Amino acid sequence: MRREMLAFEKGGPQNTKATLKAARERAEELGIRKVVLATSTGRTALEAVEAFKKLPVQIIGVTLQAGYWHVYAAPNKKKVAAAEAKGVRFLTATHSLSSLEAAIQEKFGGIPPLQLIAHTYYTFSQGMKVAVEVAVMAADAGLVENGEDVIAVAGTGEGADTAIVLKAACSNNFFDLKVREVIAMPR
Repeated sequence: MRREMLAFEKGGPQNTKATLKAARERAEELGIRKVVLATSTGRTALEAVEAFKKLPVQIIGVTLQAGYWHVYAAPNKKKVAAAEAKGVRFLTATHSLSSLEAAIQEKFGGIPPLQLIAHTYYTFSQGMKVAVEVAVMAADAGLVENGEDVIAVAGTGEGADTAIVLKAACSNNFFDLKVREVIAMPR
């Protein structure tokens, strides 16, 4: 099989429309019915609603865990409500690739195993790490099935610049997760 991948010169929110368009095209080609995406405030979820319009896809917006809201951004109640009114399901949960280990690392130092896994995904891009993480969070919450092919979308800081097709897995089966395709990512 031969396919093209979008490779952005620079990561960031300026790539959101192109990333969502490419993700939509691939969802349509593969018959994928669930899209899991990182969305701090709800803005990217609203953009995804427009990008996936008229395609029978469930959009699952995964926010930052509440402990990071003061550092980055909390969900915007109006944007979340608007996206929910258009069918988006939201999830706020513990980050699957940091959680308690981040607290252990900060308090005692060292690099816990989850941080090694997270930083391995970071070698691709921030969006790659977050896309995998939100898919695991959605699986842990029962919003996607273990073994189900989904599209996961995330970005660098804000917006979306990374989209992947992956075989989802819950955190207790993490190594069953498979990144099947890279649709888009920064170089």
